[in-house]
Amino acid sequence: MDLSGKKILLGITGGIAAYKSCSLLRLLQKEGAEVRVAMTPAATKFVAPLTFASLSKCPVYLENGSLEARPFQHIDFPRWADLYLIAPCSANSLGKMACGIADDPVSLCFMACAGEKWIAPAMNSTMFASFAVQENIAKLKANGIHILQSPSGELACGESGDGRMAEPEEILQALKNAPEISKVKKNGKKVLITAGRTEEAIDPVRYISNRSSGKTAIVISQVFENAGFEVTLVAGPMEASIPHSVQAIQVKSAREMHEAVLKNASTQNVIIHCAAVADYRPANIAEEKIKDSRSQLTIELIPNPNILRSTVEQKRPDQIIVGFALETANPEKYALEKLERSGADLLVLNTPVADDSGFGKDCVAFSLIERGQGVPALKKASKNELALGILQFVQKQMEGK
Repeated sequence: MDLSGKKILLGITGGIAAYKSCSLLRLLQKEGAEVRVAMTPAATKFVAPLTFASLSKCPVYLENGSLEARPFQHIDFPRWADLYLIAPCSANSLGKMACGIADDPVSLCFMACAGEKWIAPAMNSTMFASFAVQENIAKLKANGIHILQSPSGELACGESGDGRMAEPEEILQALKNAPEISKVKKNGKKVLITAGRTEEAIDPVRYISNRSSGKTAIVISQVFENAGFEVTLVAGPMEASIPHSVQAIQVKSAREMHEAVLKNASTQNVIIHCAAVADYRPANIAEEKIKDSRSQLTIELIPNPNILRSTVEQKRPDQIIVGFALETANPEKYALEKLERSGADLLVLNTPVADDSGFGKDCVAFSLIERGQGVPALKKASKNELALGILQFVQKQMEGK
């Protein structure tokens, strides 16, 4: 790989090997690369952020920010980069990346990076040989992440064995020996994904809505884009950032989403109904703000159009439609009923949120239910794993159509 002109994001996690990253940064610059840096809080205890800011001539992305930092570095930095290199990568950070946890600058950038990723592990030899670390390494490799070899040698703790961070010169050589970064090849297929939530107006300032953050839909869009699909998002209000690389159609109400989906459905190969759409809306919207009289207020609600069923009604034989269902009581029973009623090819069953999963979190409890088959056991996993499961189903269906 020719590093001249490449934009490299260097992630640094906590470990004594962080001092080597200064030399690594300089070596990358000598090859003509432009480098920016993200650091975990633990990394800043080994090397001062000012060192990397001075070397890179750019503010370091830190947990508490800096005076010059931009507000969306966790999105801007990985989108800017051609390549994301994490060196050193501790056992803790390795586990976060394998499990879809993003709670510090380095792991946040990892989650938001759709490009090529390289990791240089660095830890004690016993930790490196542990089942958990080796399982995490295997999982990351299976998802296309480049894991640099951790050579055997003397460790900072005085022991000797595997787990050392590769020397800066070795990392540089590995990058130079690698093939050029391949751009994702489009496969000619199109996917439409609904995202976020809908808002149903009560009066000019109040509305009925829910807590959907849009994170699941964004992760799904990134997974499909990485697989070569042309992605269209029909997006309601949400907190998650929409990637610049996808076509976005902004809506607010369920009726607006219904109209936008049906308008674009005929050109799509896959339609994924991920948005949390309000089932009902007020029958009448007050033209002025409803005054607070402290008396009881009755709002008549009427059903919104069912977007999933509408797309199934005009579905082509070669189209694949995926629905979502959030159930509380008897989730398997009601999910199967919804799958049969809707006519979708696949239904993603969600269960109530927990402290560490659900709305706004990186993990979710889910089950993927195919037509004509039973309900697999619910499992808690990353939203990336959920998205990969949907992609695998779609690819299998396309092979048979």
